[in-house]
Amino acid sequence: MNLTIPGPKGLPVSGNLLAFRRDPLGFLQEAASEHGDIVHFRFGPTRHIYLLTNPEHIKEVLVVKHEHFRKAKGLQVAKVVVGEGILTSEGKKHLRQRRLMQPAFHRERIAAYGQTMVDLTLAMIEQWRDGEEIDVHDEMMKVTLAIITKTMFGKGLKEGVDKIGQAIEVGLHYVSTKASSFIDIPLSVPTRSNLKFREAAETLDKAIYAIIDERRRTGNTERTDLLGMLLAARDEDDGTGMTDKQVRDEVMTIFLAGHETTANTMSWIWYLLATHPEAEKKLQSELDEVLGGRTPTVEDIPRLAYVNQIISEAMRLYPAAWAISREVVDEVDIGGQTFHPGETLMMSQYVMHRNPKYYDNPDQFLPERFAGDLLKRIPSFAYFPFGGGPRICIGNNFARMEAALLLAAIAQRCRLPLANPERPVEPEPLVTLRPKNGLPVRVEKRS
Repeated sequence: MNLTIPGPKGLPVSGNLLAFRRDPLGFLQEAASEHGDIVHFRFGPTRHIYLLTNPEHIKEVLVVKHEHFRKAKGLQVAKVVVGEGILTSEGKKHLRQRRLMQPAFHRERIAAYGQTMVDLTLAMIEQWRDGEEIDVHDEMMKVTLAIITKTMFGKGLKEGVDKIGQAIEVGLHYVSTKASSFIDIPLSVPTRSNLKFREAAETLDKAIYAIIDERRRTGNTERTDLLGMLLAARDEDDGTGMTDKQVRDEVMTIFLAGHETTANTMSWIWYLLATHPEAEKKLQSELDEVLGGRTPTVEDIPRLAYVNQIISEAMRLYPAAWAISREVVDEVDIGGQTFHPGETLMMSQYVMHRNPKYYDNPDQFLPERFAGDLLKRIPSFAYFPFGGGPRICIGNNFARMEAALLLAAIAQRCRLPLANPERPVEPEPLVTLRPKNGLPVRVEKRS
């Protein structure tokens, strides 16, 4: 532990854990503004955390000296849900999996999914009635789950998407609670939350293994969907493919990371547009001008400049991944300080994206700030919604494309004002950053 690094005072045993749990985002922002580039705090008697708020230090951890670290406790806990997928695996194993999966996420490959994304979005809008109240967060979760299911498996799931959505929800809550706890109750102990989690994991496994099994049995692995690509992938060094367990872990990872994050980004976009009518008007004008009443396609995305600016700004204010942590594996020097094995370095996108050093009026929604060369002018790790370095999110192009098509297709047809403008909308930082208690809006169809 480095005693020279300042930080907020904590309680004798639990340290800063209770203050962090009460309000994670507020706690981190306050700690950063009061204590500078590196802030020390403690979770429980022995877990030392250091928050980094200098983009150069973050770059050292994620890029320059990444081999000195491994994924920290939150993602080690996530292994109970996603196994040893690309999100949680380390070292050579991670490199091999990433190499095997990379072709599935090439730009040309994912462009082929654009039509599916738009079709499923239009089917959802069809169900909405003019004037009705909907929870748009719930709707975004459903549509992104349907999209990831169709693009991954080439079809919907027999098990029922709702059941799978609920199982994923249980898994995310479990990981979130366990990651910030300093009492580690093994999964084998039959507590209520352990039993609930085990049941959810079984539901997910059953659905995914059944599809892998069917695909292997029919010998139909030359498919254009993600599962077909994972089954057909071969290591360029030894020619081996993935085992069923590896395929399951990757599918689970894509499932979890691939729908929850985009659904949250979309929910925040609807909230921001509902509270900024001038931005909404500007968006409508762009959609009318560029699309002229046509349904959006992948080819339209580069011409939808304001759509892209809205997405960038929503991910700045409400990044789905609000913090990432790395555990020190061997002694390392970052920003002139020495860190020891077992210590955790935390980097928060939420904190960095609202830092007044890099953004004017950092708490305001101003999509236009991304119109110029902002990203060239600020340090690379002052804005990093998809992480960075060798572990940057493999699905970032997929996610951006999906968000652009969803935003264009829905905003072209509907306005979604808040159903209850007086009700405060608060961010809830679980594994990802979502609006707490959903986001009720009223559907106003555009003629």
